[in-house]
Amino acid sequence: MAVQDLWVLFLVLGFLMFRAQVLQSQNLTCSQNDLKALQDFMRGLKLPIQGWNATDSSSPDCCNWLGITCTSSSSLGLVNDSVDSGRVTKLELPNRRLNGELVESIGSLDQLRTLNLSHNFLKNSLPFSLFHFPKLEFLDLNSNDFSGSIPQSINLPSIIFLDISSNYLNGSLPTHICQNSSGIQALGLAVNYFSGTLSPGLGSCTTLEHLCLGMNDLTGGISEDIFQLQKLKLLGLQDNKLSGNLSAGISKLRSLERLDISSNGFSGTIPDVFHSLSKFKFFLGHSNDFVGTIPHSLANSPSLNLLNLRNNSLGGIIDLNCSALTNLSSLDLASNNFSGRVPVNLPSCKNLKNINLARNKFTGQIPESFRDFQGLSFLSFSNCSISNLSSALQILQQCKNLTTLVLTLNFHGEALPDNPVLHFENLKVLVMANCKLTGSMPQWLAGSYKLQLVDLSWNRLTGPIPSWFGGFVNLFYLDLSNNSFTGEIPKSLTGLPSLINRSISIEDPSPDFPFFLSRNQSGRGLQYNQVWSFPSTLALSDNLLTGRIWPEFGNLKKLHVFELSYNRLSGPIPSELSGMTSLETLYLSHNNLSGNIPWSLVNLSFLSKFSVAYNQLHGKIPTGSQFMTFPNSSFEGNHLCGDHGAPPCPKSDQVSPEASGKSGRNKVVVIVGMVVGIFFGTAFLLTLMTMIVLRANSRGEVDPEWVDAGADDKELEEFGSGLVVLLQNKECYKDLSLENLLKSTNNFDQANIIGCGGFGLVYRATLPDGRKLAIKRLSGDCGQMDREFHAEMKKENRESEVFDPFIYDKQNDKELHRVFEIACLCLSEYPKLRPSTEQLVSWLDNIDTNTNT
Repeated sequence: MAVQDLWVLFLVLGFLMFRAQVLQSQNLTCSQNDLKALQDFMRGLKLPIQGWNATDSSSPDCCNWLGITCTSSSSLGLVNDSVDSGRVTKLELPNRRLNGELVESIGSLDQLRTLNLSHNFLKNSLPFSLFHFPKLEFLDLNSNDFSGSIPQSINLPSIIFLDISSNYLNGSLPTHICQNSSGIQALGLAVNYFSGTLSPGLGSCTTLEHLCLGMNDLTGGISEDIFQLQKLKLLGLQDNKLSGNLSAGISKLRSLERLDISSNGFSGTIPDVFHSLSKFKFFLGHSNDFVGTIPHSLANSPSLNLLNLRNNSLGGIIDLNCSALTNLSSLDLASNNFSGRVPVNLPSCKNLKNINLARNKFTGQIPESFRDFQGLSFLSFSNCSISNLSSALQILQQCKNLTTLVLTLNFHGEALPDNPVLHFENLKVLVMANCKLTGSMPQWLAGSYKLQLVDLSWNRLTGPIPSWFGGFVNLFYLDLSNNSFTGEIPKSLTGLPSLINRSISIEDPSPDFPFFLSRNQSGRGLQYNQVWSFPSTLALSDNLLTGRIWPEFGNLKKLHVFELSYNRLSGPIPSELSGMTSLETLYLSHNNLSGNIPWSLVNLSFLSKFSVAYNQLHGKIPTGSQFMTFPNSSFEGNHLCGDHGAPPCPKSDQVSPEASGKSGRNKVVVIVGMVVGIFFGTAFLLTLMTMIVLRANSRGEVDPEWVDAGADDKELEEFGSGLVVLLQNKECYKDLSLENLLKSTNNFDQANIIGCGGFGLVYRATLPDGRKLAIKRLSGDCGQMDREFHAEMKKENRESEVFDPFIYDKQNDKELHRVFEIACLCLSEYPKLRPSTEQLVSWLDNIDTNTNT
């Protein structure tokens, strides 16, 4: 009890001291020097800060303003101050949507200890005075739009934490910061455009613990003086253009816990020097050009928690000492040249949960020792020439915690076992695509009731699709395409709960490993970095299915992709399919469907891919809405009439306004709206060259997400996740804000949709002053857009596969890749990496200029 009483006393005293400091700050009168500096700061912003009375001469007490903390001059030891006034020691305004620039006079706040203006929209160059605060300890300007270079003169003698990451700063890396700032502990310069070599200088920051330089354009090798940083715990150099051998000087960083050198051009062997790093936990070296084997010191590191050497050219036999690797939990050695048998000793790594050994040159089978792999959660052996599927499943079912199993491109021509004793109770993801498996759907799979994603495409499976798939409460992705299934589509699929409300919580089984979605037998496909990023899908194309399409499929309001092409389905297309309000892809081609194309499908506002080609359909092709954007090939091979290259309809086939659900007046409005939509959509596609919709999955060391944004702000960021505003005169729209866009589109109400392409919807917007414009809200997953993907494409000489062959032009390769890069920035999952409208237009103008010259 005495100990508990003592803790209570400490808490009470701490609260009283904090309360006293707050009251003291509230009762202080702001000094005239600091007041003027804050007023100047305010003038550099486009809009006033709520709660700041900067222009009210009757209320000049800045110590009560939002984000301001004052300390009495006497407490600061300022004996020369004639009056004990309040001096500003903290200026904290993160996540306030500040728009403008920092003025030089901010340096007049000479008692400032903390300056936090992170996650705003501040731009232009950083003032010289910002780097000459004598008392400043904490400087956070990350996630803004600052540009230009860092001054050559830096004098921050008290600085401890400095983060200017996620901006547009360029020039050489400011390694000279350590000349007068030797006490700094954390330095964040990531996600900028710093270039040149890693010149010496950072070694003078002897107290540095975190050094984040990722996602810049740095070249050369690692400066040797960095290896003098004996307190360094985190070194982030990922996503640069560094090259050469990895220096053995790494061994001198005795406090190092995390090293990220991924997505660079390092080559040669990895130095065998990690035995001296007793605290080393995380090594990310993927997407480089390393050769040789895994160093002995890494293979025997007792502190190592994560080892990611994916996408290199390492080879030989995987030789890990699991008796020493007592803390290893994640192992990713995919896309290398490892050979021989699958290591039998991996289950001896007692904490190992996630294994990715895909795309290597193994032979043989899954080892019997994997029966004892009780901690295993994620396992990928895709494209490894593994054989004996029956044995593999019998072994792996003993892994009771297994949630994700990826075995694509293995077991060629084997039968899918129907052993009733097989049971995978906790399995959530099962991928065995493109294995040419034979047999029918096994009954044992019905016991895997937690399944969320199943991909058995590109096999040779026969028989009916079992109705028990409809009992999988969490199933949101089912791909059974390119098999030989027969019979009717199970009606139970129309009741899948996750496709009706998508309210399930989908856990990501392994955030470190990417998933791939292949839309053809030989293609690489799209990369998704979380399972829940996959579009909700029912893909049953290229089978021998018969019967009708159930009208109840219209209940699947959360389904995004519905593919039934190349089957033997008959009967009409149900008008109830218009209830699938989230549908983006509807493929019904190459069947025996009859009747009309339901006019109700016009109401599918998100539909961007559609085909009913080669059926027995007749009547008028619906007009308006999305149907104006589909190619003629979507309707060929039928007996249709009307638009899209079909012959004119006789009067008897003309659809009445009642049949289409629209009055004559509404039809005119829709047609006019779609003409506008096509105009703007075409302008967008020509401008952005059919921008690839992918989301960059940047993994910099600095987290640019909002820390404590309110619900409204978060909603605004969600709306702004992928907006491209189509402007005719960029000068007229410089002050355009996201709030204005939301109001002008009524929060992107469906009534304002005027068009859609494969990459998102186009909305009509009318600004308060009457100006009209079109806004494209992009959608999609940008996983394959990250630099790791670029690195692998370069490695395999497959750059052209990134682009549609109709737009790829090798002579303009640089311009195309620049558009590709801009598209990725526009769709970044981190809002602060996305460019402003003004920046986007400027970048595109520059590309156009360079292309024409």
